[in-house]
Amino acid sequence: MQKEDPLRQVLIEALDQGLLTLGESGMKAIYFHIQNVTSVKREDIPDNLEALQKGLEKIFGEGAKVIETAIVRSLCQKLGIQPKEDKDKSFVEKINDALKAAAIKKLNYPTCHGMIDM
Repeated sequence: MQKEDPLRQVLIEALDQGLLTLGESGMKAIYFHIQNVTSVKREDIPDNLEALQKGLEKIFGEGAKVIETAIVRSLCQKLGIQPKEDKDKSFVEKINDALKAAAIKKLNYPTCHGMIDM
């Protein structure tokens, strides 16, 4: 994902919102831990979702799934798509599926700027 990609910013906002289930200080602590353990900064997580997944699993064990679900739901809400409940897919796969679904939705329903004269 390129730095100027608008989906990148939406994903970062969804990450923040999902992690805010732990409170502001909890969110900051998670980002701090991820950066210290993996050298991946908050703004670079969209390029390395595996680092976030591994960090959450290391901290919370099976409880990481609750936070991952909050992140996926937040992302789907921001993208205007329905989250899919697929227990066989990893967090990273769910994020990638949501981004693909948003891209397909955009291709199927492009905006019509300048098509209506007023």
